[in-house]
Amino acid sequence: MKEIHPQHYSAYKVYLVLASLFIASLVASNLIFQKFFYWDFFGVYTFEISVGVLPYPITFLITDLISEIYGKRKANQIVTAGIFASLFSMLIVYTAQMVPATSWSPINDELFSKVFGSTVIAVLASMLAYLFAQYIDIQLFHFWKKLTKGKHLWLRNNCSTFLSQFVDTFTVVFLLCSVGKIAWENFSILLLSGFLFKVLIAALDTPFLYLGTYILRRKFNLKPAEEINL
Repeated sequence: MKEIHPQHYSAYKVYLVLASLFIASLVASNLIFQKFFYWDFFGVYTFEISVGVLPYPITFLITDLISEIYGKRKANQIVTAGIFASLFSMLIVYTAQMVPATSWSPINDELFSKVFGSTVIAVLASMLAYLFAQYIDIQLFHFWKKLTKGKHLWLRNNCSTFLSQFVDTFTVVFLLCSVGKIAWENFSILLLSGFLFKVLIAALDTPFLYLGTYILRRKFNLKPAEEINL
């Protein structure tokens, strides 16, 4: 039996934690998307967006961190795992919607369907957007990493995320408008607000990516631009 190096065991534990946070953020964004809110950004711009975008940028931060430390293959693995997690959560919600509520249930069938009834459509739309965006993000991240020879982490983090976030926002809003879940008159404002919000969050999360990269590189004794092979 092959002996597991203590460093690799520790790296696996960290990877599992990051993967768990990634999947939890993705599933949560699909479940809560039907509430929309506004945010006045210092009087410069008023965002009108779904609360589903709040946890979603975390997924891009995590895939960038995993890409940097663990490599493209491990980043693609959690993206694939997220697909199965989304499908499974959709199955659970669909089953819960089908079974009848009791007369004394605090949440009746009508209210449950109003809150979660569009989850199937949302998950399907989100999954298509998610597939395009996440794989684009990972490919672009490693393209810039190779081009810059492992330097300028801020460049590959933001350049990969900005384009992938636009693809994600456009795809999900377009699909939801196409199936009648959102009025076409709201398409432009939701696309602009969603994209600008995600770009803002992506720019703000750059210091956290540097911090996470610094901590993990020290923990696993990795050289700059080196990836741990699990």
